[in-house]
Amino acid sequence: MSFDHLVILAPGLLGASVARAARTRARAGHITVWARRAEVRAALRGQPWIDTVADTPEEAVGHTRSGRTLVVLAAPVERIIELDRQIAPHLPAGAIVTDVGSVKGPVCAAAADHRRTAGALFIGSHPMAGSEKTGWEHGTDTLFDGRVCFITPADGTPAEAIHHLEEFWRGLGSTVVKVAPAKHDEIVAHISHLPQALATTLACALAGQDAQWRDLSGNGLRDTSRIAGSDPAMWIEIFQQNRDAVLIALERYERELAGFRHSLEQSDWPALRAQLERGKDWRDGFGR
Repeated sequence: MSFDHLVILAPGLLGASVARAARTRARAGHITVWARRAEVRAALRGQPWIDTVADTPEEAVGHTRSGRTLVVLAAPVERIIELDRQIAPHLPAGAIVTDVGSVKGPVCAAAADHRRTAGALFIGSHPMAGSEKTGWEHGTDTLFDGRVCFITPADGTPAEAIHHLEEFWRGLGSTVVKVAPAKHDEIVAHISHLPQALATTLACALAGQDAQWRDLSGNGLRDTSRIAGSDPAMWIEIFQQNRDAVLIALERYERELAGFRHSLEQSDWPALRAQLERGKDWRDGFGR
């Protein structure tokens, strides 16, 4: 599925990658972007994957008065809600608005209350394609290849609109998974937000040791701590928005860690081996 107009609001890594991939793979006709800071807008002008750089969000969506339109809100989670409210009455009829945020419950609930142009609608998206790098300059047209993209339509969303959005993400290389917003937040609390918490706390625990130890480490530590290098400003918003689900995930992890510690304290090597084997079996499921 291709759209006549693709609008990216607040392009960072993900938003720029959407635009680049859509241009490379002919999934959009005219591509318009808006960035909050004037210096970013200036830098974006002249990029070969952009047709128009708008000075306001309203101007960005105002360029799209005919044809199929997709608006992607690529801002941080808290800003997504405000941006959607801001553009809602200015959308062309029939436009689909989506986002790329890591938390769906609060975003989708707020979107349902926004008074938007007749026929325009919101469907949440979350491509599982992030990186410890941030900023539009790190965007790439291959970021979504082979990656899962969740979409979280509200009850009653027209099937045709859902299909159009699914086909758009597939066209960028993603495997699409459709779930309810609350189920999405439960899933990502375990498979994305919990790993971030573990990598961060591991790095913090080691930060109190001799700095030379880091230089002596092998690839194992680099691999397990890599995402600790992610943007703290982005992650504090994610943890705020998905607090309850992350707390449940942490509780389950803490039970596993307590069991590991107990086996070690009691020299219960069979129990410890069983846990190690259970972890290996799960990891082997990745197939690599």
